[in-house]
Amino acid sequence: MSHFSLYFNLGFRYIVDLYSVEYILFLVSLLVVFTIKDWKRVIILLICFIAGYTLSISLGTFKIIKYNIELIEFLLPLTIFFTSFTNVFKKKDNFRYHGNMIKNYILALVFGAIHGFSYANYLTGITRDRVELWNQFMAFNLGIGLAQLLVSLTFLMISFLFLSIIGINRRDWVMVISSGIAGVAITIMFASKFW
Repeated sequence: MSHFSLYFNLGFRYIVDLYSVEYILFLVSLLVVFTIKDWKRVIILLICFIAGYTLSISLGTFKIIKYNIELIEFLLPLTIFFTSFTNVFKKKDNFRYHGNMIKNYILALVFGAIHGFSYANYLTGITRDRVELWNQFMAFNLGIGLAQLLVSLTFLMISFLFLSIIGINRRDWVMVISSGIAGVAITIMFASKFW
């Protein structure tokens, strides 16, 4: 196995690993207000998230910015909680409102940056601070991106199943998913070493 495919697989597994559930929860909390019809908005949202984490993973991996990993590990569930909590208070007819979309894009960008420092910590840990740009950094980042895309598509398909085929009320769907994720995020926050 080449270095590129090794680090690509590590990046991919870093997101889909059940021990890294907070990344999946964050993506779901971002996506729960969207349906399959909103695929263009979802692409913009994912681009914002990817831009945010790519910037911070670059700054963190190549030691341009120093960061406190305990603070980052606390901020990860806080971003999940905040995103889920704001979903609970969105009105049904405002899911597609332009102002709400802009807020979602900004949240994805800023919160993506926070998540990127966590990715940087993992990558520098497995490479012992000697990161090669192409074979390790780019491969790892592309693996993360593909995993996030697959998690997003999977969740949108599940949403389609529940909302369009089974007929679950969209507002109820958003409330139940977001409330559950917010509860898990609070648990993760209290388990953080930051306290």
